[in-house]
Amino acid sequence: MSQVAISELDPTATVVVATGNAHKVVEIEAILAPVMPGVRFVALGELGDFPDPVEDGETFYDNALIKARAAQAETGLLMAVADDSGLCVDALDGAPGIFSARWAGEHGNDDANNEKLMAQMADVPDGERTARFHSSVVLVRGDEVLRGDGDCEGVVGRVPRGDHGFGYDPLFLPEETPGKTMAELTLDEKNKISHRFHALEDLAAKL
Repeated sequence: MSQVAISELDPTATVVVATGNAHKVVEIEAILAPVMPGVRFVALGELGDFPDPVEDGETFYDNALIKARAAQAETGLLMAVADDSGLCVDALDGAPGIFSARWAGEHGNDDANNEKLMAQMADVPDGERTARFHSSVVLVRGDEVLRGDGDCEGVVGRVPRGDHGFGYDPLFLPEETPGKTMAELTLDEKNKISHRFHALEDLAAKL
């Protein structure tokens, strides 16, 4: 990822996105830029190597706010945006939820997380496998906090399919794309129905 000097940025016209993922910045900018004209969006990873904050909130919103506030503090910029998301399975009382990325113990071990999900859902009948991806997006502007929330409804499959995406995408079949897992969708197809897309649209409507 290219590096950008913080000193070269206008602190009143820059939004730092609390991510090192360039694709996420493009997705966020595409939805928020039209309602934030003249504002530049940069990834936190472009501005330096900052430590990850401790995400010890009790909700997706809590953790998104922790990340946004940390990015704001670390860069000295006025505005920051962050999101937190995860899979909520009805038959598991909403688990893995905020623990989605580290459900099997090791943060970001997608294979282990998917194996655990398949094991825990093995005896759940087809009609009771409903779930949703949830995203909470937070924009901080100085002391002001704005939030957006979104869901992508679907069901948990029995075997992983597809080579795209990450996390639980190979096991999640969205309602809006019958017969296809999230991991079988192109990036553009996923972005049009994703929980983050819906959360960003909710946020944009408040700007």
